[in-house]
Amino acid sequence: MSTIPPEYLPPKEFQSQRIYNLKEFASYPDPLNSTEELLDKQVAAGRGDSRAILFGDKVITYKQLLGAACKIGNALKKLGVGETDRVMLRSPNVPPALFTNFGVLRLGAVMVPTSHMLSPNEIAHIANNAEAKVIVVAAAFVEGVVKARPNLKTVKHVIVFGGQPEELKAQGLLSYEELTANEAPTLDPVRRARTAVSVLLYTSGTTGMPKGTAHYMEEALIVPDTMGKYGWNVQPDDVLCGPAPISLAGGYSTVATIPFRFGAAISLIPRFTPDGLFELIQNHKVTILSALPTAYRKMLEVEGAEKKYDLSSLRVLTGGGESLTAKTYQDWKAKFNQEIYEGLGTTEMMYVFVSSVVTRKVKPGAIGTAVPGYEIKVLTEEGKVAGPGELGRLYARGPTGTLYWRPYEDGGSMLEKQKSVIREGWVLVGDFCTVDDEGYLSFVSRQEDLIKSSGYRIGPEEVEDGLLKHPAVADAGVIGVPDPVRGQNVKAFVILKPGQTPSEELKKAIIESCREHIAIYKLPRQIEFVTELPRTLQGKLLRRILRDKEVAAK
Repeated sequence: MSTIPPEYLPPKEFQSQRIYNLKEFASYPDPLNSTEELLDKQVAAGRGDSRAILFGDKVITYKQLLGAACKIGNALKKLGVGETDRVMLRSPNVPPALFTNFGVLRLGAVMVPTSHMLSPNEIAHIANNAEAKVIVVAAAFVEGVVKARPNLKTVKHVIVFGGQPEELKAQGLLSYEELTANEAPTLDPVRRARTAVSVLLYTSGTTGMPKGTAHYMEEALIVPDTMGKYGWNVQPDDVLCGPAPISLAGGYSTVATIPFRFGAAISLIPRFTPDGLFELIQNHKVTILSALPTAYRKMLEVEGAEKKYDLSSLRVLTGGGESLTAKTYQDWKAKFNQEIYEGLGTTEMMYVFVSSVVTRKVKPGAIGTAVPGYEIKVLTEEGKVAGPGELGRLYARGPTGTLYWRPYEDGGSMLEKQKSVIREGWVLVGDFCTVDDEGYLSFVSRQEDLIKSSGYRIGPEEVEDGLLKHPAVADAGVIGVPDPVRGQNVKAFVILKPGQTPSEELKKAIIESCREHIAIYKLPRQIEFVTELPRTLQGKLLRRILRDKEVAAK
């Protein structure tokens, strides 16, 4: 039996305490293989002909999904992939990505889903850090892998789906379709310890090269059995959809674990566009939508969408990854008469662990309460439990936790990071938050984004939300800039809506309008009109880049 070297994970004393306080957690077999629990059991229960994947006008059943996973699993096995070997995936959300995911896990190997937008340097870094034996890549994104090949230290094979076999052979690449064509649709699952590493997810790399986070086999069941059951209440006739890519924790859980635990279906969208997602909801009768707040805001920009598209199938809409803001919630409610339940999670914790979907009660601007299975607390800088409305740092613990991959690399930098985020078994999430007397958490700021001015601590998202309420403002980003008297001033970078003309008078009007929504000490003292703001591919605002540009301009 192959094992992952112990030095590839942090020592036990620096790991978070995992608590298993739901009855579901006690029912997991040990050892286990997650594909048995998510696919075989559905087929055995008589759902073999039920919809598992909806992709365009194609329907893939549970029996077909299981067969396709076994075929690529058999092909990988013949190429030498075995237990604990790492297989890297570079693909949008398309059926072969899910086939590969389940095929890899079937073998007891480790899945490494990565963004198809990575640079060649980042591809090489992740492949080498994970010690990937094989890379599976969509033909549309093979160029980056080809450019990275000279720097790949452990990769033996590159498998491409959707390409021309002869062209691939000429480049020394393997055709996914040729490899799997004659393979058997059956494969015995390799069972491993429920706490064996089965998935590696890499952070977005906004502060240097992407960092690996390790996730256990059992998490493929834990996420559905917490958020999927107690948050979304997923049923076999549900159709889930989420535009987040499989390379992200939120995307992976939404498209590769939650629906299959309950015999439901996933509607795949390989590339998000507002109209495209509206059409998918309508055509596939999506019942549960999980999307970033940025996606909701872009969908709100589609004029007449509430009349053009039939969204009546939707019963649950959730958001996460960044602050939804009260304005986005209210605008969506006014336009579509639907609730959006906000959520908060991290890559390290695998999925959402705070959400208002649990109580089905929205408090605009607040995130919600702890998802069953998790515990949260907010502590002040003095280490005391914060009272209602008192600012503090968010801590969490549950059946998932922070586990950085290969912590001793680069002089032990990730081990130091691991130590810094674990406090007496709890995970220091790193966010400044408040909690009210009903246990509802409200996000204030990331640690690095918090603005300190004249003794006040100001969260930029609240200021941004206030700016967005002005009819001339299309988008806004807020940072703190140095001030010799106050320590920091609030500065806003504002994108105006089409037809609006920048002027000093408009700046004053925007600041004045904020007085209706935020406290005086939070008002921006500077506004700079810009044509774009730095955001990740998923829409998260990169305030660090705004700060760097501000420093460079001085």
